[in-house]
Amino acid sequence: MQTPTPFRTAALFAAILSALSLVACGGNDSTDTSTATPATPTAPAAPAGLGKEDSAPAAANVAAYVDNGATNVRGDACHATVDTNAGVRVVSGFLDIWTPRSLLVDAGQTAAANGTCAAVTASDWSGIPGSATDGVVKNATVHAANIAYVETATAARTADQELAAYLDDRRAKGYSVSDGMGPLTNAWRTGAQQTTTITSIAADASTVKYDDSGNNLGVGSASNTNLGLAVDFIAAMSGDGSTEPAKRFFKYGRPWRWSSKVVVAPSLVPAKGTTPATDGGFISGHTAEGWRDALAMAYLVPERYQEMLTRAMELGENRILAGMHSPLDVIGGRIQGTAVVAYNLNKAANASLKTTAFTQAHSWLQTQAGVGSAADLNTYAHAATTSSDRFADYATNKANFTKRLTYGFPQIASATSAAVVPKGAEVLLETRLPYLSADQRRVVLMTTAIASGYPVMDDAEGWGRLNLFAAADGYGAFNGDVTVTMDASQGGFNAADSWKNNISGAGLLTKKGSGALALAGVNTWTGGSVVSAGTLTGASTTAFGKGDVYVSGGTVKIAAPGILTIAGKYSQLANGSLELALGNGSRGRLAVSGAMTLVGGALNVSFANGYQPVVGDTISLITAGSVAGKFSSVSMPGYKVTPIYTATSVQLRIDG
Repeated sequence: MQTPTPFRTAALFAAILSALSLVACGGNDSTDTSTATPATPTAPAAPAGLGKEDSAPAAANVAAYVDNGATNVRGDACHATVDTNAGVRVVSGFLDIWTPRSLLVDAGQTAAANGTCAAVTASDWSGIPGSATDGVVKNATVHAANIAYVETATAARTADQELAAYLDDRRAKGYSVSDGMGPLTNAWRTGAQQTTTITSIAADASTVKYDDSGNNLGVGSASNTNLGLAVDFIAAMSGDGSTEPAKRFFKYGRPWRWSSKVVVAPSLVPAKGTTPATDGGFISGHTAEGWRDALAMAYLVPERYQEMLTRAMELGENRILAGMHSPLDVIGGRIQGTAVVAYNLNKAANASLKTTAFTQAHSWLQTQAGVGSAADLNTYAHAATTSSDRFADYATNKANFTKRLTYGFPQIASATSAAVVPKGAEVLLETRLPYLSADQRRVVLMTTAIASGYPVMDDAEGWGRLNLFAAADGYGAFNGDVTVTMDASQGGFNAADSWKNNISGAGLLTKKGSGALALAGVNTWTGGSVVSAGTLTGASTTAFGKGDVYVSGGTVKIAAPGILTIAGKYSQLANGSLELALGNGSRGRLAVSGAMTLVGGALNVSFANGYQPVVGDTISLITAGSVAGKFSSVSMPGYKVTPIYTATSVQLRIDG
């Protein structure tokens, strides 16, 4: 027997005095005790919403990367410019920080105004005023912070960090990032037949450069029936993905060329380049490749979507810890890598491959995990703890990802510019939010984008401001009405998903379809919620924002860790149901600030975290500004119960 909680009250006595009588109610082992509220009140009107959906149009009069990605040609590295090469143009925000020699117009600075790759000697690098490389610093504050970050990071680098930096430097990137799969890593590497020869730091690594003789992504479909199509797909996502044109155009030095305080990892000293003109720091090629491979894997295995993105960010951080790149270098690599994957996902030539590779990946991983569905695979993929999966903690992943989006740089331009979403970028969420339309996924990207003004990230299309980690957690704002239709029969995230963002705005959320959607953020949107089918779960105490909740069909489930507050009214019609997942303390209880109108429907009480009610107790389930009507049925599995209705509450007596 458990000790009664504050919600197992002695209110029964007061309720009986006010009711004066007991009214029997058949079914569900329950008895109904009520005040003189109307048996069947008139159903109120549903929330009206804004009457329009939000939209996220692409920037006008801007050359879209998904249409021009083929211009990023490696062989054109010596002639690429912002005007001619999409891979250069997408990171052209760096020109606010740095002016490469090709753009200098002062002949006294030996400008090569035609943008060609003339031979550059070491002495040429030191001949540019105010620079240690082949150009001129334009924003000294940001540049100094960029190099200072590396000085600090490399000075404090631990042995474990050097190992991680070494592995991400010398190993092929596809193999490196695949450990973001967590519990699925071994199955993935086995199915892909991935190999590497870089597993530790050799004793003579400080004098000998070791290259990976493994096979990077693995073995393709020509001779691999397990994950061969997945290997083919990941390789295809790097099409036209060279970083060389950008490196040759910007000619921005690596951090160890800028400062003697940057300590390159001793094990990576043999990997330092000797030709500055062809070994620029901006953008980071390793980071771009890591992002391309990680995003491709996230597309195929969206159950590990955020973990794979966190792994890509970690690889970029390891480039800094190695002393080989600066924060701006890795930010540039992330931006270009993201655009390249979207470009390749939008290619008609890859349409069939992305479908067959997705199917193959899930078939293989489910078989290896011994599970029968994508939902079970999702559970399996998150079953490990941080002792074996360093990406097991969601909060840590989010904090690291968010920090590495901007690396703490100050905003150097307007911080309030509206976000725009690049043409075709919505495809990046195609498997993670499969129940949303392409237009809705674009709005998700817009409402989760980072603020404007950060160095390099204000490109005209909007690639730099995308926050894919946040986008995987659903909408950031309902600035229009949002209808979510989930078909549970399609499995995976179509059957069940959770949105963790803090949702603002004034739109109306309408839940349709047989699937289940959970809301877990600190939500403040005011337009209300309508549930017509499936399940809408309140997984936080403010899950439903500040509007009304209207249940015409389907189920509203209360599974918050404390009392969930509905700031407006709660209305339930005959075909609707309310489920309370009760736990110890106040877990799973409901407080309605406005009127609660019950035109029938069911109340189902379940248990969470091992909670068990105590026979003889009266549990306070719901409080409201007023209660009108009753539930048609009340059930608590394994118990006989008596619902008690007062003018402002619904309680449950545990009879046996």
